[in-house]
Amino acid sequence: MFNVAKKQLANFINASTHIAPLAVLRVAFGSIMLISVIRFILKGWVMAFYIKPEFHFTFYGFDWVKPLGATGMYLLFATLVVAAIMVTIGLFYRVAIITFFACFTYVELIDKTTYLNHYYFISVMAFLMIWVPAHRYFSVDIVRKPNLSVTHVPAWTINIFKLQLVLVYFFAGVSKLTYDWLILAVPLKIWLPAQSNLPIIGWLLNYTWVAYVFSWFGALFDLFIGFLLLKSNTRTLAYVLVVIFHIATGWFFKIGMFPYIMIFVTIIFFSADAHIKIINFLRGLVFSKELTSASTSEFSAHHSKIDTKVSPTGGDLEGAVGNAYHLSVSKSKIIYTILAIHFAIQLLLPFRFALYPGDLYWTEEGYRFSWRVMLMEKGGTAFFYVKDPATGRRSEIVNSQYLTSFQEIQMSTQPDMILQYAHILADVYRKKGIKDPIITAQSYVTLNGSGSRLYIDSTINLAHEQESFGHKRWILPFNNKN
Repeated sequence: MFNVAKKQLANFINASTHIAPLAVLRVAFGSIMLISVIRFILKGWVMAFYIKPEFHFTFYGFDWVKPLGATGMYLLFATLVVAAIMVTIGLFYRVAIITFFACFTYVELIDKTTYLNHYYFISVMAFLMIWVPAHRYFSVDIVRKPNLSVTHVPAWTINIFKLQLVLVYFFAGVSKLTYDWLILAVPLKIWLPAQSNLPIIGWLLNYTWVAYVFSWFGALFDLFIGFLLLKSNTRTLAYVLVVIFHIATGWFFKIGMFPYIMIFVTIIFFSADAHIKIINFLRGLVFSKELTSASTSEFSAHHSKIDTKVSPTGGDLEGAVGNAYHLSVSKSKIIYTILAIHFAIQLLLPFRFALYPGDLYWTEEGYRFSWRVMLMEKGGTAFFYVKDPATGRRSEIVNSQYLTSFQEIQMSTQPDMILQYAHILADVYRKKGIKDPIITAQSYVTLNGSGSRLYIDSTINLAHEQESFGHKRWILPFNNKN
């Protein structure tokens, strides 16, 4: 048993495989990122989210991440556009993907009110793409430097993306195994009737049983789709389900580019043969039919001779036909260590909620970065008050003087943002002459249609509470009936 597992792990890491899936992933990821960034700019979101707000809600430990001003932010997004183009065509790929990862993640860290799972997913995918030779086939880089061209790579360069996608889907499924999702069918029971004006099937969405079908199908889909994509005999059907599922969710819930990102990157599960066909199709759009035909014949000759032996020492590839990508022992150790740490974090982070008391969706402690997608309907209103301890004078804050409407909506139901806003207010009023302002808040929140109830302890001076990874004791329990 141990020897079998060891051999499977060795194959997972070192088996020789054609590089075509990496090239297709590079083109797919780069092109969908290009569309996404341009869409973001054209919708005016650079101005709305990063230039217009006077204050920003940074992530804990990232207070140093600040917007760069109007000119700087537009230059940053222009850099993202250029980097996405370069990734797509494989021009100075390593510089381009590192630049894209750094710039995109910087933007993501400026304000957590804009946090979305698919933004986090993009950063994760870009990070993984830094470590693979996705530019060594079907790229401008090999036109510049033909000696970069390879036809075979170790299997880990492709399998890390499969593993990441399996984890994303699986944890999204595990997070749906809750009483609210499976037994009460919320929040879908709330959301679907709001889409009853859709053509053809809109009328169906008013029925409660439809919400249950969607809830159970969504849970089962996320739990098993990654494993079905891994198996060759179920892969095609699984991918059809991926396309249907993500197009449907995009249609019903208007969640931006996320469905299309998942449809594009999930192609990585298909065989090298399938990716070669995609590349030949793309070549046919750019180059002559003769070159495409020659490329197809070349791959067929290679494919008929591929020997996927693995070094008994777990070292470099052996037996790969044509140019093979090799790493030095020192480089491979560094990359393997980085990837091991990455996937350890990916495995552990979704379970950190267990370290906190209370209902996860109520407190949201341990909620982000855990692949919890569209699991709750949460709304609320927060009233803030400042008191001068010297005079006893107390006044209500007009939130719109300091926050955009979007920031206020996001802040009012998320405790870490409520605390951060209280500290912003404390700083503002210190500058106005109040030595030690007392900041309190009354926040009323409703979760999954449960009815509005008091969210935090309104007697606590939030200006004296410090952010940390610990539990926020001033969050009232969900069963509070105030």
